[in-house]
Amino acid sequence: MPHNVLMPALSPTMTEGKLAKWVKKEGDKVKPGTVLAEIETDKATMEVEAVDEGTLAKIVVPAGTEGVKVNSVIAVLLEEGEDASSISKAAGGGAGAPPPKTVTPANQPKETSKPAPSLAVVPQAQPQQAAPQGKPSNRIFASPLAKRIAKEKGIDLASVKGSGPHGRIVKEDLEKAKPGAAPMAAPGAPRAPMATPSGPDAKALADAYGIPYKLQPNNNIRKVVARRLTEAKQQIPHFYLSIDCELDTLLNVRKELNEAAQDYKISVNDFVIKATGLALQKYPAANVSWTDDNLVQYERADVSVAVATPNGLITPIIKDAANKSLKDISNEMKELAAKAKDGKLKPAEFQGGTISVSNLGMFGVREFAAIVNPPQGAILAIGAGEQRAVVKDGQVKVATVMTVTMSTDHRCIDGAIGAEYLQVFKKLIESPMSLIL
Repeated sequence: MPHNVLMPALSPTMTEGKLAKWVKKEGDKVKPGTVLAEIETDKATMEVEAVDEGTLAKIVVPAGTEGVKVNSVIAVLLEEGEDASSISKAAGGGAGAPPPKTVTPANQPKETSKPAPSLAVVPQAQPQQAAPQGKPSNRIFASPLAKRIAKEKGIDLASVKGSGPHGRIVKEDLEKAKPGAAPMAAPGAPRAPMATPSGPDAKALADAYGIPYKLQPNNNIRKVVARRLTEAKQQIPHFYLSIDCELDTLLNVRKELNEAAQDYKISVNDFVIKATGLALQKYPAANVSWTDDNLVQYERADVSVAVATPNGLITPIIKDAANKSLKDISNEMKELAAKAKDGKLKPAEFQGGTISVSNLGMFGVREFAAIVNPPQGAILAIGAGEQRAVVKDGQVKVATVMTVTMSTDHRCIDGAIGAEYLQVFKKLIESPMSLIL
């Protein structure tokens, strides 16, 4: 019988994703484990594998489709000996015909979901009902896609004649319309940019002032990161604390370790990750998150590390960082960073974490303040180690100094707790042998 392939879910909160591309085409033979397609989610690109042997008979969702709902049918497999008529017969619910068998991809979490819609039942667009006679309506009938295109191009829909059913404005009507058909501003004055939730529309502003530009469509990762950062900055009362750590002893220890090592190289960031986790273990009051009903006190330090990828920012996790060696942290971080840049991280490798670390020191940034990564309570922003003049025993000396800024959720980590945590962190960084033993 036909086997439905469903849109997989990477996490309990994921509701939709983008079907990036089809690796196989209709008519291809597949076996269990064969990669059928690639799904772009809010954090990674995931491969959808076949769990049965058969033929990819029908691709329901074309490549490049965005907003594909989780558990919706994206393709149909046929077993050996079946033909295409089995799809419509089964989906159509003919007399005595069994419904298509639903196949959940092997790497999708098991969860209860609504049954997938039948393939043969395609809801038809209902014609818009005309306004009652004698009661003229000012409502403009346009498809959602047409409305979005009109907004992007700055076209006044009232000036467009619809060619769809009952005068409905469709995509083709907008393609014929000229950008800037919206009501014009006073002669000589630039057109006002369209308003967005975050302020003036950048594209409209560039159009209004004649600034050259090109458009780069946002992928799902950037959209989700943007939404989460906006929510975090709006909803979390941020509190910032900075401290300077001397690195000279750490750099000497690191040099000795790397000279003796054969299959790994320790970075300053590896020391930072270890110190971040160990400081939480020594000072658990900072290893917390806020909820309206409870303060969540974590019993393990899982450190999320910000990694820049071509698709946007992602934070793979070094779990139980306090109890891992520098060698293990170094090897694991290299592996996670490579997978992150290739979009191959598994959900368990980037979901969770009890604190985050963002290091821009390699770019020469002296100091910065990062945005808390909810639901975590804090993030450490690591600046560059640079030589500075410091006063020791009344004398000015040169030392390699690194500025660390801690952003906290003030609801669960107040100034005193944050300051005491940073004192523990500083002591560990400046006494690096404690991170080795």
